[in-house]
Amino acid sequence: QVQLVESGGGLVQAGGSLRLSCAASARTFSTYAMGWFRQAPGKEREFVAVITLSGVNTYYADFVKGRFTISRDNAKNTVFLQMNSLKPEDTAVYYCAADKRLRVGNGYEHDYWGQGTQVTVSS
Repeated sequence: QVQLVESGGGLVQAGGSLRLSCAASARTFSTYAMGWFRQAPGKEREFVAVITLSGVNTYYADFVKGRFTISRDNAKNTVFLQMNSLKPEDTAVYYCAADKRLRVGNGYEHDYWGQGTQVTVSS
């Protein structure tokens, strides 16, 4: 069982930055691909970014490329999402997920989810 706890959300003005963190309970953290997803009110949850076990490879949704960066620290069992140049349409609850298999994009089942952290971007 893996427990994931997100933090770092909040209210920010458009153009600002936030850094989300997701701390994992598992001592086997380095054996999981880690992803970030988001869900805006009235919309389905959508893929944002994913990082491979070692952190060498990362993949992003088109709408965040060049603005968001996913990274991980396996020594601290934590994955991060650095969000720059935030837009009002980035407002959503952001979730992290852990998977034994790398899954890029939408439409997959995921092994473990966090409880989410709210990000609100004002115009």
